[in-house]
Amino acid sequence: MPQHRIAVLPGDGIGPEVMGEARKVIEVVAARFDFAISSEEFLVGGAALDATGNTTPLPEETLNGCESSDAILFGSVGGPKWEELPPDIQPERGALLPLRKHFGLFANLRPGVCHPSLIDASPVKNSLIPDGFNVLCVRELTGGIYFGSPKERREENGEEVAIDTMVYRRSEIERIAHVAFQAAQGRRKKLCSVDKANVLQNSRLWRETVVEVAKGYPDVELSHLYVDNAAMQLIRYAPDYDVIVTGNLFGDILSDEMAMISGSLGMLPSASLGEPDEDGRNFGLYEPSGGSAPDIAGQGIANPIAQILSLAMLLRYSLAETAAADSIEAAVEKAIGDGFRTGDIFSGAEGEKQVGTAGMGAAIVERL
Repeated sequence: MPQHRIAVLPGDGIGPEVMGEARKVIEVVAARFDFAISSEEFLVGGAALDATGNTTPLPEETLNGCESSDAILFGSVGGPKWEELPPDIQPERGALLPLRKHFGLFANLRPGVCHPSLIDASPVKNSLIPDGFNVLCVRELTGGIYFGSPKERREENGEEVAIDTMVYRRSEIERIAHVAFQAAQGRRKKLCSVDKANVLQNSRLWRETVVEVAKGYPDVELSHLYVDNAAMQLIRYAPDYDVIVTGNLFGDILSDEMAMISGSLGMLPSASLGEPDEDGRNFGLYEPSGGSAPDIAGQGIANPIAQILSLAMLLRYSLAETAAADSIEAAVEKAIGDGFRTGDIFSGAEGEKQVGTAGMGAAIVERL
């Protein structure tokens, strides 16, 4: 029987609530598909700051627990309570970014999926997405403006100046481009590269490199969009797109746009992956695309689907438990098809049944 170990980091806000539902799913699929999985929880983000007297959002014990695991299942971090702390120890900057950097998690996969039965939940007109859509955003995660240096604030001629530097190396672009082309080969074989090559030297290198990598994937149709146009085109007609590849900053923005036009941030998972090992498995961090939603935390109404689908991605990419991942995705789709809705996707249409966090989790587990 295969043995797996995952580090579970519930975090803040709604994180512990939705993580609780994901952990129920873990137990069911492990028993059904005959593998053993141990999951140990660790503190991260604001919860860790509270426990350590505001010294660190990423305790050494948490980092050690992640290092000894096959993958990380992450909840969410942050909230108004910690926004006045020094930037380096605020939950996202002091926990999530260091985790990505420490483990070399350079490829962020964010599927933007609007199920046909949920087109009413999307702010986009039904006529533009009659059959829903399925777009995968592949975002470079460890380069670009979030990690470039210098990064500072200083005074020049009596005026305060802030500097952030966008840096990309050809090797970083090549690496993420290969991930995107390979993803497109397993889908509809269409890849759109998003940049700002009409303005940025950084983006000119990006586009040149992606074009060069494309020569190794003649079966994939490559197109290009400037990021401002891409933001518009995704709203105009998202079904046109299959896989999108872009840099860290642009991907951060576009993937949230995709999540919103899909109907709800609470629906969409993400995977942040490192280099595959000799067996083709990736160490990764898996988390919902939405945030900690402190305004609804503790009310039992948060949508757990993104957390549960993040677990499915973990099983697929890090543990090679593909059948278990497939079953989770099918159970989620069946629960949606049977009309179960948390408040964020409830429209009041005939046949819909509004449920809370635990109710949606139970509906999914029942369909496993």
